[in-house]
This record gives sequence, structure tokens and C-alpha cells, in this order.
Amino acid sequence: MTRTEETQANLTLSEAGSGSDTRTKPSVHKSNPHNPLEKQEEQTNRKSYINPLLTFRRRLFLGISKLTSESMHRFRGTLKEALAAYSFNLVGIVAGTIIAAYAGLFQLAPWAILVYPSVVSARGVIGGLFCGRLSTGLHVGIVEPRVRGNTKSFYLLFRAVVIMTLQASVGMSLVAMLFGSVFLGVPSSDFLSILCVIVATMALALLVVSPLTITVSFVSFKRGLDPDIILYPVESTVSDLMITMIYIIVVNAFVRFGLAGQSLVVLVDLILAVASAYLLVTTIREPEFVKTVKQSLLTLVFVAFIVNVTGSTLGKIAEAVGERREIYTVYPALIDTMGDVGAVVGSTATTKLALGTLQSSFSAIRSHAIEISAAWAASAIMYGVYSVSSLTIQGLLSLPNLGRFTALLLTTNVAAGAVIAFISYLVAVLTYQRGLDPDNFVIPIESSLADSITTISLLLALAVFG
Repeated sequence: MTRTEETQANLTLSEAGSGSDTRTKPSVHKSNPHNPLEKQEEQTNRKSYINPLLTFRRRLFLGISKLTSESMHRFRGTLKEALAAYSFNLVGIVAGTIIAAYAGLFQLAPWAILVYPSVVSARGVIGGLFCGRLSTGLHVGIVEPRVRGNTKSFYLLFRAVVIMTLQASVGMSLVAMLFGSVFLGVPSSDFLSILCVIVATMALALLVVSPLTITVSFVSFKRGLDPDIILYPVESTVSDLMITMIYIIVVNAFVRFGLAGQSLVVLVDLILAVASAYLLVTTIREPEFVKTVKQSLLTLVFVAFIVNVTGSTLGKIAEAVGERREIYTVYPALIDTMGDVGAVVGSTATTKLALGTLQSSFSAIRSHAIEISAAWAASAIMYGVYSVSSLTIQGLLSLPNLGRFTALLLTTNVAAGAVIAFISYLVAVLTYQRGLDPDNFVIPIESSLADSITTISLLLALAVFG
């Protein structure tokens, strides 16, 4: 950005800020003309907490209201691509059905259901970073859409993904054990089991999911589709299904097949550890590689604590819903789709920032309104589809059930969607302003937060609708 552009951006920010102040002050004076000073301060303090979200909503709606015919064309195009990508989340219904079917396995190893969100989110961190870096790299030209003879940046990124897989596995295991022992009463003797299962699951998922991620990114780019919209939704959905299946297989082997199963799991762990050590030693002098690993470590520390909130909340949901399998069935699809909303908002923002077509300021949210509104609208449509699908699978489809269940899911969507879109855009802008690579932070952070926020929103919606 040139000095002139910086000056213009600062003037825009100043005008937006002063405009916001002008709108805000009269409304406060008008609504509280005779209140004592203490009540005015209380209202001001309360408003300060919600002001960022209100400002976000106002600027977003202002941007939507100014849509031109060309903008409407962009909106429809983004909505169409988002719906096509989100439709893969129907596979998440299969993952939910698997979890519901193997509830008995979790009784044999009570820690398994608590660790499951950590495994899914850990894979989401790696996959999100990989997707974000690939899509931006393809747009700016530092990654070529081919496997053989690709750029140095591509191969360094893949090596970093292998290292981060082991890094995420160990980190998630440590925090899960700490969190579980302090708040959930998980015995410390289960730590080794949790570590072995998480590392093996992540290693096998890396082997299966990474080729899919690369293929989808390259094929979509070659065919003129936007990998910022297509890549992560497709990758995350298939990844969640695959990692759910792999997790069930690994837990089964570890719990039910005695020493033979446990030895096989440990062997997979050792293979990942040796491969990671080799790649680290041979690539440690590459600055781009070191930067990626270091920045991802910051993200993983943050995400590790967030996903354990998801695990605890999931336990609360299990208590609240009891045997209502339609909720278990739809749960993975709900968190997948909300993570996809954040991914589309964040990934398109990071690409615009890299290309210089989006100012790194909160006021520029208006120029990103099309992507946000289209991503969010597509998610609401898919939540309706999930309601029909889940009730049909469980043999509960009827008009009263459909009305109640759809209202439950759409309430969850509205509550979670605003927060996720706001966070994704904010993380993209803040990390860019501080000279960090937004692709190392946006999708990993928003996807893990999406799991927790969607789970909490679902719990709140259950309290309203039952």
C-alpha cells in the first residue's frame, strides 16, 4: 500500500468513526433523558460490550443495501458456489450417524467422546491452514496447480503440515488431559491412551486427507472456480467423515483388540514421529518453513483450549438430549457448515488483502458484504436441508417435528452465524495489520471457535425449544 493510499484509508477510518459517534450520541441522549448518572454509565458500559457486533451488523447491512446489478451477480455467484460446497456437508450426516451408532464404544472408554471434538478440531486446524495457504498461493501465483514440478513454497508448506500434525496431536492430548483431569475427573492413567489414539488418528488422517485437499484446490482453480469458496468446505466435510471413521477404528483397535491393537496404534505413532523428525532436521534452515511452524504453534495453543470447551459443552448436550438421535445425527453437519461460513468469509478476505483490493480496516467490511451475506444465506438453506435429512434418517419426519426441529436449527444458525462471520473478518484484518500471515490464523481459529460457538448456540436453542 502506498503512502497516499494509507492516508486515504486513515481518512476513511476517521470519517467512519466520527459518523458512528454522530449516530450514537443522540440515540443515547434520546433514550435516557432523565436517568441518573449511574444508570447512564451502566447503559454505556453495557453498550461498549455489544458495540462491535452492532457496528458489524450496521456496516454489513449498509453494504448489502448498496448492491448494484453487478454486485447482485457476484452475490448469486458466491451463493451458488457456497451452496455447492456446503452440500458436501450432507456427508457430515453420515459422520453423525456413525457417532450415534457407536455410542456403546464410548462407554468402554469414557474419555473417547470427550476427546472426539479435539481430534476433529486438531485436524481442522491443520486442514484450515493448508487450505488457506493453498488458495491464496494459487491466487497470487506462488503455488502452481500441479503436484510435480511445483514451487518451493508448495513443498515447504507440505513439510510444515506434517510437522504440525505431530505438533497438534501432542498439544491437543496434553490440554485434553489437563482439562479432563481438572474439570471432568478423567484419571491421569488415561493420558497415554489419549496420546496414542490422537496421534495415530491424526497420522492416518494426514495420509488420507492431504491428497484430497491438494486435488480439490488444483482442480477447482483450473476449472475457474474460486478455491477460497470451494476448497475448505469440501475438505473439512470429507475430512470430518474420514477422521470420524479413522477415530472409531483406532479406538476400537486400542480398546477391544488388546496388545495387538495397541501395538499397531503405537507403530503408527512412531512412523509419524520419525517422519516429522527427519523433515524438521532437513528443513530447519528454511525461513518460510520456520515462520509457518512458529505461527501455527501460536494458533494451536489457542485452539487447544477452545476445543476442550466444545468437548465439555458436547457432554452437556448429551445430558440434555438423552436418546434424541436426530440431534447427534445432525451435529457434525452443523459445526461443519458454520466453520465453512467463517472459512469463506475469512479466506476471501485474506485473498483480497493479499491482492490489495480490501483495506485492512474494520470499516472496509462494507466492501466484503457480498461474500459475508452469501456465505451466511447458503448456511441457513443447508440447515433446513439437514433438518429434513436427519428426521428422515431417524424415521421421525412429520410436519410438527419438522417445524420444531427446523426452528431449533435456524435459531442455532442465526446465533452462531453473526459471531463467526464477525470473528473471521476481524482475525483476517488484525493479523494482516500486525504483519502476520492471515492464512496461518483465520481458518484454524474460526473453525475451532465455530465448533464451540455452534455447540453453545445449539445448547441455548435446546433450552428454548427443548
